[in-house]
Amino acid sequence: MTESQDRADLAAAFHLAVRMNWHEGVANHFSLATNDAGTRFLINPNAVHFSHVTASNLLELDANDPTTLDQPNAPDPTAWGLHGALHRHVPWARCALHLHPKYSTVLASLADSSLPPIDQNCAMFYDRVVIDDGYTGLAFEEEGERICKQFTDPRKTVMVMGNHGVMVVGPSVAEAWNTLYYFERAAETYITALSTGRPLRVLSHNIALKTAEEMNAQTNLTAAHLAEMRRILDAEGAAYLQ
Repeated sequence: MTESQDRADLAAAFHLAVRMNWHEGVANHFSLATNDAGTRFLINPNAVHFSHVTASNLLELDANDPTTLDQPNAPDPTAWGLHGALHRHVPWARCALHLHPKYSTVLASLADSSLPPIDQNCAMFYDRVVIDDGYTGLAFEEEGERICKQFTDPRKTVMVMGNHGVMVVGPSVAEAWNTLYYFERAAETYITALSTGRPLRVLSHNIALKTAEEMNAQTNLTAAHLAEMRRILDAEGAAYLQ
């Protein structure tokens, strides 16, 4: 993909997060690597609401530049701490979406933040989630380094950040967005099921594993999902392409 296409997809992801009511005021961050090494990356500007992020106002940063926070258009320090560390150390995680959507964050607040396979969407993530239970505060550089070191398996593209939120990574905006969408849906199903107080119908290990493999093999749908969501944004006149 070209840089203009990358910028358009990433900007669209911010507007989609607003549409889903997943934004957090002027906080939270999405990023996308732009070079082969994964060390240069696009990210949202500091203190700009997701609905005001556009393809042209995305920052492009160098994860190996120690002067980044001293520059005039410096990113939010937690954005640099988390995403800078990720793009410095985890080249396969080219796109990273970090936010605090309602149900994923509730899951992150439970003593047991695992997601049992109680339906297809939940099974999609069976044995494919990293659970971080070592929260130490805001994601400045030390916390960012600690977090990113847990992304060691390219199959595990979701991190439930205990006491914090969720971070989804992937090789493209389309794949990361698709994962985020279905993980939040799965978390909603699980949290809603818990609220009934009734026993859960949990899939067996073998069926959950099989379903995860089948669901994650549907890679042809990820690009179509983002493309269709962009068509909705375009029809609504969203200004993400500016």
